[in-house]
Order: sequence, then C-alpha cells, then structure tokens
Amino acid sequence: SIMSLAALAYERYLQVVSATAMGFSWAWRVIMYIWLYSLAWTGAPLVGWNRYTLEQHKLGCSVNWESRYPSDTSFILLLFLCCLFIPLQNIQDLRSVRLAKILTNEKNVTTMCFFMIFIFLISWVPYAVVSLMLMYGYADIVTPTISIILSLLAKSSMAYNNVIYICMSEKYRWCLMQLFCSRLMRIKWIINNHAVEAERDEPIMLSKNVVVRPKKKVTFNSSSIMFIITSDEAQDIDSTAELDATNLNIIQVRPLNSETAKREHFLKN
Repeated sequence: SIMSLAALAYERYLQVVSATAMGFSWAWRVIMYIWLYSLAWTGAPLVGWNRYTLEQHKLGCSVNWESRYPSDTSFILLLFLCCLFIPLQNIQDLRSVRLAKILTNEKNVTTMCFFMIFIFLISWVPYAVVSLMLMYGYADIVTPTISIILSLLAKSSMAYNNVIYICMSEKYRWCLMQLFCSRLMRIKWIINNHAVEAERDEPIMLSKNVVVRPKKKVTFNSSSIMFIITSDEAQDIDSTAELDATNLNIIQVRPLNSETAKREHFLKN
C-alpha cells in the first residue's frame, strides 16, 4: 500500500517538476515491481527470516515483533527502513513542491494524492509506533484493546481510498457511472434474452376467434353473371337444388345489349 502511494507521489513529482507524462507501459511496470517487492518482504518470514505469529490481541497474525533473535530484529529494522522510511522520504519530495507552482489541471490530482498520503499516515503510523514499542520491550504498556483498535485502523486504510476518489476525482466518478450503467445494460439484455427464449419455447396456441369467411360461388350464362354468397358452413352451394334462400346473398349482373350501348354512346356524343 505504501509503495503504491510512493509510486503515485513519484509520478506526480515528475509531472509537476519536469512535465513528464507517464504512459500505461510505465504504470504496468511499476505495478509489477511493487507486487514483486511486496511479495519478497511478506514471503521472507515464510522461509525463516522472522516468522508470523499471533498479535497481542490474538485475533490476527503479524510478524514477531517481540522476538530478540538477531535475525528477527534485523528483519524488523530493515522492514521499517525499506517499507516505511524510504517510501516516506520519496513522498517528501512531492511535498517539497509548492502547490502554487502546479498547473491548474494537475492541482486537483496532486491534492488528492496528498490527502491519500495523509490518511495513510494517520492509519499506519500509530500501528508502527506500537510495533516498535513491542520490539523494544514495552509490551506491558500496550494493552490488547489498544492493539486491536490500532490494527483495525491500519488495515482499514485501503477502504478510504475509494471514498477519496469519489469525492475528489470527477474522472473517477464518470468512469464509475459508466461501469455501473454498462453492468445494468448487460443485466437488462440478459433478462430480455431469457424472456425471448421463454416465449420461443411456449407452444403455439391458435386463437379461438377465427374469422369465418363466407362461401362464394360464381355462375356464368349468356345473359348474366350470378354471385351466390352464404355464411352457412353446412350449406353446400355447389348444389343449387339444396340451397336455402334465407342464408343466401345472390347478386346478378346483366351486361348491356348492343343496341342500348349504341344508344347511350350516341347520346353521350
């Protein structure tokens, strides 16, 4: 955690002093180095250089602060030197830059970095002081209640960063909203997709309100055209002898004869 803050402070220092912008490749390399560095120090007690043991409140584990063996005390001293004092010295380089010299577009990010470092120090420095007191034999002064309160305060420091980002970084809030909106849209798409698949799996039911089309029959002769229409499905309109006139609509169309057509044509002209 403190190495991440130190790397962030170093990036801010380069950005403010020399206007050097760091790209993604630099950020990924720094992240990899921080994890390797942290794994080296946290893995050392697993291979015999100091060891992990229960803390004074017996609710969590940490390195053995009370051991008097030279290998254990050397590990604790180097741990404080390489994982607390040197990173803090790197952070002091950024503190030495006056905010009045910082560009407006960089001032908000740098102020946020300062605030993160301040919260981190408030959380971890009391725990570090108590650990040094245990190392130098003042275990009777540190009660289990004080130990567990300071331990919880220190280990909750990472939860404060997200609150700081939301309150002080507009870009972070925008990215967070985009993330939530994309998740909600994905959930909505999944729900709609399941609903469509469920509709496809349902059997197709024919509607009972089927529109019955009337039966039709057309007859031709030399003098007219006759349309016979009935709505009675049981009636056979192909057999004219059995037709029931009450259920029939008969339309007869007669063409005009030639003399009448000529007379009408003459009158129109």
